[in-house]
Amino acid sequence: MPERSATATVSAHHLRVILCTHCHSERSEESIRRALACSIRFFTPLRFVQNDKSATPDTVRRIVPSMATVEIETHGCKLNTADSQQMAAEFLRAGFEVRGRDNSHPPDVFILNSCTVTHVADKKARQAISAAKRRYPSALTVMTGCYPERAADETASLHSVDLVLGNQAKPQLVEKIADRLKIDLTPCSDGRDVIPSEALLGRTRASVKIQEGCDQVCAYCIVPKVRGRERNVPIDAIVSRVTQLERAGCREVVFTGTQLGHYGFDLGAGIDLAFMLTEVLTRTQMPRIRVSSLQPPEIDDRLLDVWTDQGEGRLCSHFHMPLQSGSDTILRKMRRTYTAAEFLRKVDLVRHRLPGCGVTTDVIAGFPGETDEDHEASASVMRAVDFSDTHIFPYSARPGTSAHYFADHLDPVLKVERAKELRSIAAASSESFKASMLGQVRSVLWEGQRGRSGLTDNYIKVRMSAGDIKAEGDGLIEEVVLREVDGDGVVLVGAM
Repeated sequence: MPERSATATVSAHHLRVILCTHCHSERSEESIRRALACSIRFFTPLRFVQNDKSATPDTVRRIVPSMATVEIETHGCKLNTADSQQMAAEFLRAGFEVRGRDNSHPPDVFILNSCTVTHVADKKARQAISAAKRRYPSALTVMTGCYPERAADETASLHSVDLVLGNQAKPQLVEKIADRLKIDLTPCSDGRDVIPSEALLGRTRASVKIQEGCDQVCAYCIVPKVRGRERNVPIDAIVSRVTQLERAGCREVVFTGTQLGHYGFDLGAGIDLAFMLTEVLTRTQMPRIRVSSLQPPEIDDRLLDVWTDQGEGRLCSHFHMPLQSGSDTILRKMRRTYTAAEFLRKVDLVRHRLPGCGVTTDVIAGFPGETDEDHEASASVMRAVDFSDTHIFPYSARPGTSAHYFADHLDPVLKVERAKELRSIAAASSESFKASMLGQVRSVLWEGQRGRSGLTDNYIKVRMSAGDIKAEGDGLIEEVVLREVDGDGVVLVGAM
């Protein structure tokens, strides 16, 4: 038969990629014929000669026939994680193979999805792309994300970067890379939007972007410049994405965005975050849903009703509430929209409505004009709340933000000292929170082997004793008893 003959000409490697990309739940001859019908074109990938940016056919050499391979490294926030997962899915649908760092063969394309929230993030991105070029000298190295969106010329000048694409160009990423590799892409003919497991960049959990951009324009923040104005993903698209991830084996989705509490303002009357969450809970079977970050003014009883009603057992009992400073003077200067007292009231509210919930936060140390009293106000709020986890950032001036031009910047040594003090408080608070959870029963999602590493619904990293670890169990959700805090801060748990 013609179909059988065509199938016989496809290598085992190609066949594996087809099945993973388009028919990953089937292994029949029919699924093979369906995959071939998708008009995936097999090609010989092109490796670029090191340091040659002309990208003409004369500057490349052919290697053994195979699908072109892509490796994606992600820095920064959960929005970037969601973007990277979307990139991976798009590359797979276009016929590429997405691989991890542990693969023994170098990729044809290395992509760094970068962050630029601080100067340290910029430095980390430069180091990572340089290391990738040394590690994969023949690969096409691509810098995308917030760093090139903020500083396109700067990133393009890096000798280790072959192609620069900012956030606005991410939708054209696959097409532009295919052009550089001289690959003629043909999309899947039946129009299906398949998400293979390889696109999760982590088997059991995935980030889903529901909103992007920010209209608040805090004094220190570069996000409005690199992510643009606020815009929301329609509910039907979110439901579709969650359903696809569920079918791909995902057990938890993390809803990400810059201003999640503003969700729906541009989608019509009556549409807000509470309504969207209720719709997703009703229309999907995703076992666990986590909301990544909310501002204090955005949390109220109506929103929390979703956690205690439709979302009970599925909406994770974890709230990330950025504090940034415990000083009202500094909060006003930052252009934040709450006071320290309001922040504390909202923490009390969520803990009253959801006992045992995890509350995590971000704090900036050494913002311009911060006095000893302002610093102590931040320390005082941190001690009062007992956050389960805290990210401490020494203030980093970002060109393009108003705080960059303030005249009262602090000495770098003082900023480091204050950050060190706050980290000490944060570590003690984290240990206190974990200790308060011992003896409680919590839901845990295991990643990899059952018992080796997991995350509770209230955002505590846990594991079992070595003798209780089992080979199976990736993606298993079960209730466990939190027993003791190990020396590395991970909580040891036991089965019910």
